[in-house]
Amino acid sequence: MEFDYVIVGAGSAGCVLANRLSENGRYRVLLLEAGPRDRYPWLHIPIGYAKTMFHPKYNWRYYTEPDPGMNGRSIYWPRGKVLGGSSAINGLIYVRGQPEDYEHWAALGNSGWSWQEVLPYFIRAERNERGQDHFHGASGPQGVSDVGDPNTLARAFIDACVEAGYPANPDFNGESQEGAGPYQLITWRGRRCSSATGYLKPAKGRANLFIETDAHVCRVGFAGRRAESVVFRQGGQEKTVTARREVVLSAGALQSPQVLQLSGIGDADLLKRYGINVMLDRPSVGQNLQDHLQVRVIHQCNQPLTVNDDMRSLWRKMRMGMQYVFQRSGPMAVGINQAGAFLRTRSELDRPDIQFHFAALSADLPGAPLHDFPGFTASVCQLRPTSRGHLSIKSADPMARPEIHPGYLSTEHDRRTVVDALRVARRIAEKPALSQYIETEYLPGEQAQSDEALLEFARDTGVTIFHPSGTCRMGSDEEAVVDSALKVRGVSGLRVVDCSIMPTLVSGNTHAPAVMIAEKASDLILAEAKSLTGHTA
Repeated sequence: MEFDYVIVGAGSAGCVLANRLSENGRYRVLLLEAGPRDRYPWLHIPIGYAKTMFHPKYNWRYYTEPDPGMNGRSIYWPRGKVLGGSSAINGLIYVRGQPEDYEHWAALGNSGWSWQEVLPYFIRAERNERGQDHFHGASGPQGVSDVGDPNTLARAFIDACVEAGYPANPDFNGESQEGAGPYQLITWRGRRCSSATGYLKPAKGRANLFIETDAHVCRVGFAGRRAESVVFRQGGQEKTVTARREVVLSAGALQSPQVLQLSGIGDADLLKRYGINVMLDRPSVGQNLQDHLQVRVIHQCNQPLTVNDDMRSLWRKMRMGMQYVFQRSGPMAVGINQAGAFLRTRSELDRPDIQFHFAALSADLPGAPLHDFPGFTASVCQLRPTSRGHLSIKSADPMARPEIHPGYLSTEHDRRTVVDALRVARRIAEKPALSQYIETEYLPGEQAQSDEALLEFARDTGVTIFHPSGTCRMGSDEEAVVDSALKVRGVSGLRVVDCSIMPTLVSGNTHAPAVMIAEKASDLILAEAKSLTGHTA
């Protein structure tokens, strides 16, 4: 029960760490995952997103507290609870963010996190079907593929963006992110390539890598100020394992701060309220919560071109199934969102501030049953929200869910941006390439014309696009939770490696950045091990 490294959480980052830290065979590595193994077939079929969005076995199914910015609504926050974590249930989109995001991290005092310093880790991770070039890798564990045969409406959306004056962009991870184009996905040969598939599967046979599933971590144990053990529940029993070198929290932006608080690192008043011994008074744990809020513009289509139509037709469903079974192609092989755009709401901005996800389907909520009419959705989100939320434990019981306050639309800047974004969506829909397919605007509907009406629509219908981050903020100031090496400040032997360390949310989807963070962290950890022992890492 002794290991060199104990990793908490087998998600986008944790699986990367398990692979890289066990790669040289020198260190005993334990990976703990609260969920089960990833044997459910729909975890591997790209279109299976709809099957796992509310699945009680593979999804934590969190809800936020009632949010004032969303007219008091509680918002559903799905999180993966399985090997692969949220990379096993997400929307598959592979986006790194903008170079300026990482330059900003570095400018905040986070040495080593500039764009030129993180780009090699993106490249190292990637196995892109387009091949190797200055921006892309071709031999990494993370499979990345094009949408093979995009839906007619996805192509029409891209063309409409161009008609609206925005540039076409065939590669959002290339020289520039700005423009409209097809997404690349974390798929490979028609199957989802989660971190469990890309990183953990090739490594799981190693004699020095140990994987425990259905292992719910309760807390980190300390000897003085050094993290030395992890306590977890499995099969109704409480177990303890020892970490000779380090404990690494990769439980995500919701559960990494929860574990810290349960372990006595957090706001002292909060911890005392629940009878938890205070190891380190750090009120910033759980603060700085950021997320992308998506507002979904839905149109009724005048032709049966949508996935809604596919799912209402027995023959079309059979055709989809046969395409996938025999060719690993068709709608089942490419997931939900096939096209997108990164645009500026105002011309005077220096870079894109909104992102579109375009899907040739429609439903009341992501993952909910499809509408009984032909419909398509242009979901738009603000890339760099200025609103901040927070989360905290609400019990000393590690099985209790954290209290999540997202703080959506709590700043005037964000409220203005969401209204501007909806107007951009309407301007694109008016262009001939897309308007020729539109019967009517289903949501927000023609009655919503004023800024006030559009903001109210956003408050009434907006939902997460599943990118929580920032709750264990990296920084060089006294309030930062981790330093630029991702070590928890004030203690030793403990790091956080996941999206919770982001000082500010990146401009796009968060899986690829989570993988990058873990790739870089593995080098930091192994370099330190080498310096301490003299061994080649």
